[in-house]
Amino acid sequence: MSISIFPIVSNFAAEVGDIDLHQPLPLDDLQTVRDAFATSAVLIFPAQNLSPEQHLAFAANFGPIERTVAAMLERQKLRVREELADIANLDADGNVWKKNSRMRQIQMMGNRLWHTDSSFKAPSGYASLLYARSIPPIGGNTEFADLRAAYDALPVLTKARLKGMVAEHSLLYSRKRIGFTTFTDEEMTAFAPVRRPLVRTIPESGRESLYIASHIGRIGGMTDEETETLIEELITHATQRQFVYAHRWRVGDLVMWDNRCTMHRGREFDDTRWPRDMQRATTSDRLNAFGVRETGQDATADY
Repeated sequence: MSISIFPIVSNFAAEVGDIDLHQPLPLDDLQTVRDAFATSAVLIFPAQNLSPEQHLAFAANFGPIERTVAAMLERQKLRVREELADIANLDADGNVWKKNSRMRQIQMMGNRLWHTDSSFKAPSGYASLLYARSIPPIGGNTEFADLRAAYDALPVLTKARLKGMVAEHSLLYSRKRIGFTTFTDEEMTAFAPVRRPLVRTIPESGRESLYIASHIGRIGGMTDEETETLIEELITHATQRQFVYAHRWRVGDLVMWDNRCTMHRGREFDDTRWPRDMQRATTSDRLNAFGVRETGQDATADY
């Protein structure tokens, strides 16, 4: 049976059916997924049953697996493989974290800001694939914003103003927004700002897109106050209801999104009561010398 694609939000979010990701996909099925991803920047694969190895193997079709933030932070015991971002409210021993947990401060509150994964890394993030192993009974949705549609809706003069602008991205900037500043010297070095354009063109579709996130702290030629005002205005614009898809998680959902043209945020739930076990693989946005996207089978991430 061929793969089925069911649009949820036209040209933005779609469910992919009749597909089993626990084994390697035939090349024609993989191409179908890639074609769908070029149009719909958010794909949902329901009812999957994946081991960490199978999760990573599917992700590797979309680029080299990047190094996770947890692996870049000060040395600590990890609950999952370091190639997977542990988007859970569980400590290294599998217990629901305490209210004053350092990882809760770094991760949960930061993830509730509108952001795009790994815009602060070099290379930046391409595809993120988040897998739900357990979910809370209420709350904990994830919202996604279409930055291509948001850019299309901007006034012509605003588009002209933004083109050519370059922003600095850093995890330090986004965590400062929530009052977290106690980074070690090693972490300060690991998360030194990187420069990214505010507007970019997505090669597979040719569409122009905003490239914004809470990780932005400075824009070339602007004061910090002007930067903050502009980014807040753009995020407010891009997260209007008509640009947003809200995903209600089910156990076994694998959701994949394009970090080059989306933002997302996690929504609140009772995180000191209900376990929520989510694991994410993210691939690097890197092309080889021939302009072809590398995969995890033929490239090693720049750590």
